[in-house]
Amino acid sequence: MNPADVGLRVAGVRRTPGLRREEVATLAGISADYYLRLEQGRDRNPSPQVLEALARVFALDATATEYLLSLSTARPRRRPRREVVPVGVRLLLDVIGLPAFVESRMFDVLAANELATALSPRIRPGENRLRSMILDADEQDLHPDWERFIGGMVAAFRTSLGTDVDDPRLAQLVGELSLASELFRRLWARHDVKPLAGGLTRMRHPEVGMLELRREKLPIADSGGQLLVIYHAERGSETARSLALLGSPVSEPLRMSSPR
Repeated sequence: MNPADVGLRVAGVRRTPGLRREEVATLAGISADYYLRLEQGRDRNPSPQVLEALARVFALDATATEYLLSLSTARPRRRPRREVVPVGVRLLLDVIGLPAFVESRMFDVLAANELATALSPRIRPGENRLRSMILDADEQDLHPDWERFIGGMVAAFRTSLGTDVDDPRLAQLVGELSLASELFRRLWARHDVKPLAGGLTRMRHPEVGMLELRREKLPIADSGGQLLVIYHAERGSETARSLALLGSPVSEPLRMSSPR
């Protein structure tokens, strides 16, 4: 964001783009010293009014603003819990006839039907979708739009975890991916937040070719943040015929196992 974007006049040439600390503070209606303390983490309890003012200065959208506000709100630490997929959802995987799986807030695959695994071998219990997308070359090859997609996935991962930054599994996974991938380090350092909602996605399958799919992510009630993810295609389309071909020999769902 540049001074001209917020109506500030600038004299001379600046060596670096963006707003200066004093300008951010002025626009937010706070002192430069207080803003510096916030930047340096010396003040960890800003009021919602201050955070909302900063969100307006930086033109954050509703999701990013909500995330910013959540960082200053004390919440009880989540107790470790064993992820259990509801029985009804597992039965649904048996009969839905579409690639479908259940993922946790940390993007662990908790349950999947065989059609989902036929779509991608990494969609199976015990795998982590973010790890697979970052580290597995075969998984990346399935997605012709991988480079565009992965930024949104990392932002969605941060959004999904929210303020649970002290979760040891989160620290372990982020550490693993940061050591293995320079791209992940850059994306994680951006602190982008955005839900990974349903939408169109393309997959280049080695057996049935290019697929134009819609992805739906449906929250499962009283599950601690689990999502039911379903891929489907327009009726009568080439992709629908390819899915039928891909699914012809499969019927039984894979059962849940503990994530790696």
